[in-house]
Amino acid sequence: MSASLPVSSTSASAKLGLRLKLARQTKGMTLKEVALAAGCSESLLSKVENGKASPSLPMLHKLVEVLSTNIGRMFEEVDGEEGIIFRAGQRPLIALDPLRQGDGVALERVIPYSAGHLLQCNIHHIGANGTSAGPISHAGEEVGYVIAGVVELIVDERSFLLKAGDSFAFRSERPHHYRNGGSEPASIFWVNTPPTF
Repeated sequence: MSASLPVSSTSASAKLGLRLKLARQTKGMTLKEVALAAGCSESLLSKVENGKASPSLPMLHKLVEVLSTNIGRMFEEVDGEEGIIFRAGQRPLIALDPLRQGDGVALERVIPYSAGHLLQCNIHHIGANGTSAGPISHAGEEVGYVIAGVVELIVDERSFLLKAGDSFAFRSERPHHYRNGGSEPASIFWVNTPPTF
C-alpha cells in the first residue's frame, strides 16, 4: 500500500505520526503486529510514525480500526486553556473502562485529554472497601503518591500497605492492583506513561 500526503504540512504529519505511535504503544502492539493487521509494510508504518510519510485515507481508516481509536482523535486540535489547564473543581471524574472497572473507584483526570501527551495522570479516589478490578499489566511505567487514607498496593502478588505521604514506582508490565480495606476513603495521585485509558 503506497503512502500519499493528505496532510498539508510536515508538522501535521509529525503530529499524526506521534498520535498513531502513542495509540500503538497504549495497545501494547509492535510495529509488525499493527502493520500486519492493517495490511501495510512495517517500513511504511515506521515512516508514518516518524512523520516521514503520511498514510492514505483508506490506510488511516485501517490503522485507527486496528488501534481502537478514530480519525477525529488523530487530528484533534485544542486551543486556549483547553488541553493545558484544568481548574480546581472542573476536572472530570471518569469511570474505568468495563474491563478495569473497580468497585468504589473513580478517576479524577489531572492531565487534560490530548492524544499528544506522553503522560497520563489521574487522582484515584477509592471509597471504603473499594478495589480496582485487577491485576492488570501493560506497557509503560507508573508512579504514585498517596494523598489520603490507607491503600494496599499489590504488585507481582507482593502486598504493600501505603499511608498518606507514601509513594511508589514500578514497571507497568508487572501485574498490579489495589484496594482500600479501611472504612475511610483514600486517594492516590497516579502517573503513568504511555497513557492507557
